[in-house]
Amino acid sequence: MQKICWTAFPVLLALAPASYAQSIAYEEALRAAVSEQPQVRARELQLEARRSVADAADELPDPRLRAGIQNLPVTGPAAFEIDRQLPTQIQVGVEQDIPNLAERHARARMAVADIDLASAQLTRAQLTARLGAGEAWISLAYTQQALNVIDEALRQIERLVPLARSAVAAGSARPAESLEIRRAVLEVEDMRTRLEGDLDAARAMLARYAAVQGAVATGAIPAADVDAERLRATLELNPDIILAIAQVRQADARIDLARSEKRPDFGINVSYGRRDRMFGDVVSVMGSITLPIFAGRRQNPRIAAAEAEASAAQAIQLDRLRELQAQFEADLAAWRSAYRQWQRATEELLPLAQSRADLERASFAANRAELLDVIEAIKALALLQIEILEREEATVEAATTLRLTYTEFQP
Repeated sequence: MQKICWTAFPVLLALAPASYAQSIAYEEALRAAVSEQPQVRARELQLEARRSVADAADELPDPRLRAGIQNLPVTGPAAFEIDRQLPTQIQVGVEQDIPNLAERHARARMAVADIDLASAQLTRAQLTARLGAGEAWISLAYTQQALNVIDEALRQIERLVPLARSAVAAGSARPAESLEIRRAVLEVEDMRTRLEGDLDAARAMLARYAAVQGAVATGAIPAADVDAERLRATLELNPDIILAIAQVRQADARIDLARSEKRPDFGINVSYGRRDRMFGDVVSVMGSITLPIFAGRRQNPRIAAAEAEASAAQAIQLDRLRELQAQFEADLAAWRSAYRQWQRATEELLPLAQSRADLERASFAANRAELLDVIEAIKALALLQIEILEREEATVEAATTLRLTYTEFQP
């Protein structure tokens, strides 16, 4: 397919002070978005936090220290005297709760599920950053090309303005023609002003994802072609689906944790009691066990709730896959439409506009056309070239979105 080849960006150094202009290529922008984006950094820290607590997930609870006075009389002749009665003692002990093994294993699986979820969220944040940076870079690159086109058109028109003035002064052209020529120049200058605004907007958006000031897009532009079948085969590897799967695993771990509550937990208590020497000190060792005998009103409702949440997570996973499949087909259709429009404009409209401009120049040289006709042809050609650039930009952006969104993500 024929493709417009524009010159590199020679005038861009004039668009921003040299001390602020920073060149950045497409792949460099994607890497910077992953490494420098605050939202990505936040997800990395969350993943690090989940990994840090995972080892402690199945540890025993902290032991409790007990201390106090036991069996102290408060009435009678021995009231508030520690050493007058046999049972009275100053007691110090340690208690340790021991959750059942199923609960400890469930908490460990819950910690692994939390890590999987945080990892999936990180991958999703990285993809979002890459998409944003890629879109901003593509917008910047094509705006730069459009500015080159409009600048070249302005140079061609401005070379013709002295001819118009000479013709008016010689009386071979009407004075009104100079006004029409000025109007045509102003229209082209208005287009350039709009493009300058688009350039600033693209730079600002790129700076949101990569720490660059006065960015200048350099290097190759991403391909406009996509392999639809290969992308369709990777839909289940999409970060959104991986995130949904992690949420399902987390819900399944909550079921195991809820079911573990039906098993008894244990506890042990060891204490030392100090009494009067006449009675002697004592040591106590006690064990305890929970009795989940009212499961119908306590544990079973929580288990049912956890199972319902797991079923909901599975339904959400299926819905996300269907949504992703539908969105993929819609994005693919948008890319095909943009590609065909770009191809049609490049292969059919552009040659016509180029031929018109050449013919108007030849006719003017032979005194068979007005200077205004030449200027209008130059302006029309420049506007068409910019429109073709916009169509190419839409095609490349659609193709880039498809490749980044529907391919197994590799940061």
